[in-house]
Amino acid sequence: MRRLGTGIGWRPEIADAVERMPGIDWVEAVAENVCPGHLPDSLLRLRERGVTVIPHGVSLGLGDAERPDAGRLAALAERAEALGSPLVTEHIAFVRAGGPLTASPRLEAGHLLPVPRTRDALDVLCENVRIAQDALPVPLAVENIAALIAWPGEELTEGQFLYELADRTGVRLLIDVANLHTNHVNRGEDPAKALAELPLEAIAYVHVAGGFERDGVWHDSHAHPVPRPVLDILTDLASRVSPPGVLLERDENFPEPTELERELGTIRAAVEAGEREGALARASAAAGEHGTTETGTGTGTGTGIGTRIATGTGTRTATGTGTRTATVDESAPAPSEPAPAALDEATRQRLGLAQAALLSALVAGTPVPEGFDRVRLGVQARALAAKRADVVAKVAPELPLILGSGYRAAFIAYAQGHPMHGGYRQDALDFAEETLLEGRLTEGRARRELRRWWLDRSGPAPRPKSRLGQVGRVGRTLIRR
Repeated sequence: MRRLGTGIGWRPEIADAVERMPGIDWVEAVAENVCPGHLPDSLLRLRERGVTVIPHGVSLGLGDAERPDAGRLAALAERAEALGSPLVTEHIAFVRAGGPLTASPRLEAGHLLPVPRTRDALDVLCENVRIAQDALPVPLAVENIAALIAWPGEELTEGQFLYELADRTGVRLLIDVANLHTNHVNRGEDPAKALAELPLEAIAYVHVAGGFERDGVWHDSHAHPVPRPVLDILTDLASRVSPPGVLLERDENFPEPTELERELGTIRAAVEAGEREGALARASAAAGEHGTTETGTGTGTGTGIGTRIATGTGTRTATGTGTRTATVDESAPAPSEPAPAALDEATRQRLGLAQAALLSALVAGTPVPEGFDRVRLGVQARALAAKRADVVAKVAPELPLILGSGYRAAFIAYAQGHPMHGGYRQDALDFAEETLLEGRLTEGRARRELRRWWLDRSGPAPRPKSRLGQVGRVGRTLIRR
């Protein structure tokens, strides 16, 4: 993996500021928000200056029980090629459940949910990652996510889970130190233990972000300053390995550009502090061993990862217990390995049933599956509804303008009884239709404008054959009058 340096998440709201910021070596753009045929002028100018742009996917669902959708993979590949990216990134998460695999309604989470750290989930994830790797024109890196909830009966720690994933697939890792902090607060997991178990040579780059704590729960908001505990985890990581790149994420509540530049400076300082700690550790180890050092190539001593990573991604040197540096020969062919055994379809079905039960409890109000913390699931359910409200407000900004201060409460009330079955744009249409049909708006300007907005975007509906569809058709007719 090439050295990336210091970067920031590119967002339209701060595009101009990012272009003017000193010391920005690379940026990351949300893949689903970029159209390959109409790249934003700001990204084009950054590319012309030699700034690397990496697409960061959020909807592929590599942790879903079903195989990755070919259309979504093709779209991600198209964005990587349009941006000339050296790699693409996604998340270790599930985002949808149900459907033919479980003979149940298909549900969308609208956000990233944790996969259980079990052998079944790991087997499914490994096969899904291999499918994605085969479909993408550049290497794939996957990110650890923040979690509000924990699955019962987990068999592996986060570090063990990520180690095996990288070892079995050769996938690179995007380590989010803010998510390690989130899981420390919400799940009692030790960030230092996770870092000690990680295959550090597989790290592609690192995410840093802010959040906030409420009632003992840490929310990974990407809308607040980076707190000291997250910077401390970054320093710990940098003392163990020199990360190829570090990126600041900020998705909303954007501060002044000078404040973002200050945060970037703080992040650089945290990395430098870790590198100094690593150098001191190396010196101390060397003194204790009378200057004896070890050099490992491929599967040598202290690799911390299986043959495919160590050989397929180049060489590294390790001295004592100090900082390690991964040097990648991207042209080197991967070693010849036997093809992995085909995954038993029953494994996918077991995982699919578990994910569908959890997601249904979160978004459709069905009973909480056995073993889960009911209070924490309630927090997660409210967070998902709030996230839906926020994203719908972005993809359909007319709705908050039409409904005013009542938009958010109205949408969250709607979300509690109406799971998302399609994308966010369809969610916006469904919310508007339900609001009109239920008569939640009295006759007046807001109702007229909402009706006009819905009619302009809903389009003609085909004549439904089912009785339920006929009821829906009657409702649409009433709205059109």
